[in-house]
Amino acid sequence: MGAFLARRLLNYAVLVFLATSFAYLLAAANLDPRGYFEKMQPPPTDAVVDARLDALNLNDRTPLVQRYATWLGGVAQGDFGKTIQGRDVTPQIWTKAGVTLRLVTVATVLGSAAGIAVGAYAAVRQYRRFDRISTAASFLVLSVPTVVIAIGVQVGAIALNDILGFQLLRFSGEYTAGFDGTGGELLLNRVHHALLPTFVLAVALFAAFARYQRNTMLDVLDADFVRTAMAKGLTRRKALIRHALRTALIPTATYFAFTFGVMVSGATFTEKIYGWHGMGAWLIDSISQHDVHVVAAVSCFMAVTIMAASLLSDLLYAWLDPRVRV
Repeated sequence: MGAFLARRLLNYAVLVFLATSFAYLLAAANLDPRGYFEKMQPPPTDAVVDARLDALNLNDRTPLVQRYATWLGGVAQGDFGKTIQGRDVTPQIWTKAGVTLRLVTVATVLGSAAGIAVGAYAAVRQYRRFDRISTAASFLVLSVPTVVIAIGVQVGAIALNDILGFQLLRFSGEYTAGFDGTGGELLLNRVHHALLPTFVLAVALFAAFARYQRNTMLDVLDADFVRTAMAKGLTRRKALIRHALRTALIPTATYFAFTFGVMVSGATFTEKIYGWHGMGAWLIDSISQHDVHVVAAVSCFMAVTIMAASLLSDLLYAWLDPRVRV
C-alpha cells in the first residue's frame, strides 16, 4: 500500500509540474502584458514600459526560455512572481485558495453524498416513480450549463426577496460589506452568503453522481454475491447496503477525481457571478489583464486540487476494494 501511494504521489508531482509549466508557457506566449501598459493614460514611453516589464519578468523582448527559467527558479523557492500591478502573487494564492476551497469542499460533500444516495435508491426502485423523477431531474440539470444555473438561481432569489419584502437570500459577496459582529455572527453571515453558490455547485455534482451511481448499482443488484448473502440469512436491505452498495461505490470513487475537475472549473463562473473573490474569479480577471504569473499560479492550484482529489479517489478505492491493498 505504501509503495502504491508513493508511486502515485510521484506521478502526481510530475503531472502538476507539467500542467503548471504548460500553463505558464501558453500564457507567456499568448497574453500581451506590454499592451496592458501601453493602454494607460497618459501612455508611458517605450523605455518606461520595458523597464516595468523587465522588473516583472514579463518583457516579450526577452526570450521565452529565459523568462521561463527565471520564473521556474522563483517557483522552486515558493515565489510565483508578481502580478502585473506589482504585488506578490504567492500571498494572494493562499487567501483566494481558501475562498475557493470553502465553497468547493462543502458543495462536493453535499452534492456527491446526495447524488450517491439518490442514485442507489433509484436503482433499487428501477422504473418506479422515484426513479423516473430523479432521472428526469438529473438529465435536466446535466443539460444546462453551470453558468446558466447560477444566473437562474440568482434571478429566482431576487424574485423571492421582492415577493417577501426583505432579503431572505443573499447572492452577492462572501459576507455583508461593513458587517460588524462577533465571530459567531460573522460565521452565520458567511454561511448565509454561501447558501446559493454552494447550492449551484452541489446541484451540478448531484446530477452527475446520481446518474453514475444508479448505473453502477444496477450492475450489482442481481450479482451472485448479493443473492448468496441473502441466502445466508441477511435481509435484502442489509445485503444491498453491506455488499451491493460497497461494490457499486468502487467505480464511483474513481469517477470522483474527474468530477472534481468539473467542479473546480464550474466554480470559476459561480464565483464571478456571486461576487466571491476566489481562484476562479481571479483567473478570469488575470486573463483580461494579461497577467501571466497569476494564470500560471491559478493553473498550479487547479492541478494540485485535482491531483489531491485523485489521490483521495485512490485511497477510497483501496478502502473499498481489499485487493488493491494486497
